[in-house]
Amino acid sequence: MKKINIIYWTTTIIIVLMEGVIPAFTSQTEMAKEGIRHLGYPEYFGNALVVFKVLGAIILILPKIPNRLKEWAYAGFAFDFIFASISYFAVAGISAEAFFPLIFLGLLVISYIYYHKRLKNIRSIQL
Repeated sequence: MKKINIIYWTTTIIIVLMEGVIPAFTSQTEMAKEGIRHLGYPEYFGNALVVFKVLGAIILILPKIPNRLKEWAYAGFAFDFIFASISYFAVAGISAEAFFPLIFLGLLVISYIYYHKRLKNIRSIQL
């Protein structure tokens, strides 16, 4: 159980920091706005994306959130990472920028798998 908790919390905290905390504090910088423009998206899209990232991060990190809502947060982040990678591939071609979101998708998958392992263990303990 200890190994499961360590892997789950490590991957989840990395996702929360990269997708919730950092965007919350940097989304209105000129560099962030230019990044959205560079990909061909309007500024309001970037603002909406940050709101949903922060909400998703909160949902993932809080323990008393219903499981179904956590599933939606995981799905939303998965779509975010996949489409970010597609956007970078479309604009810049094959580059490190295009693969970076896929690394976080891998961390998200690990977090998701260990989230369910934790649930299974918690349910077995309660029985």
